[in-house]
Amino acid sequence: MPPAQEKAGPAISVAGLRREYGDRPALDGVGVELAAGASLVVLGPNGAGKTTLLRILATLLRPSGGEVSVLGCSLPREAWKLRGRIGYLGHDPLLYRDLSGRENLRFQARLYGIERSAAEARIKELLQAVGMERRADERVVELSAGMRQRLSICRCVLHRPELLLLDEPDSNLDADGREAARPLIGPGAGTRVVVTHDPERHLGEADQVLRLGIGERAVVS
Repeated sequence: MPPAQEKAGPAISVAGLRREYGDRPALDGVGVELAAGASLVVLGPNGAGKTTLLRILATLLRPSGGEVSVLGCSLPREAWKLRGRIGYLGHDPLLYRDLSGRENLRFQARLYGIERSAAEARIKELLQAVGMERRADERVVELSAGMRQRLSICRCVLHRPELLLLDEPDSNLDADGREAARPLIGPGAGTRVVVTHDPERHLGEADQVLRLGIGERAVVS
């Protein structure tokens, strides 16, 4: 009889997570587990620590305490193993304003070690998907906030990440932009953590919900 297949662990496991800024706690005792392929929606008022949590998962902030594991990597000790496996979409589009959208994506492809011809094909595919192929050679500084958000979504998924970390992904997008982005970062795009102030739009996509409060314990449902 063949040996039993080992059960895969969670994509994200957080226990007793704390993050402090000086004497002020931003997160205190947060715990959650998320299975591979599932979507976690994070809710809470301004100042509850939603963005802080996402930045910790993205290896951009170190936790003050607790245990954090993302895709089997313990943070912050193994952050270096993780950075090429996640796609992070934050408030800042992380685009060079004096480069064109296409140039930004080519630069990102080089950072991820994507072979040139494969990168060109992927960039063309993504620009077409978000409706930016005609504006892709204009400098980012000349584009609207919605167009920059579309390019940032392309940047986020360029390297086909295993985990998407999305902070207000609908920011500055009109209805057409949201529809274009959905196949790339929506519920069918793999394992996701979505921070949002618009629960009506995203709760229907959630496998789990994490509610953060100011001065309160986090609640998972």
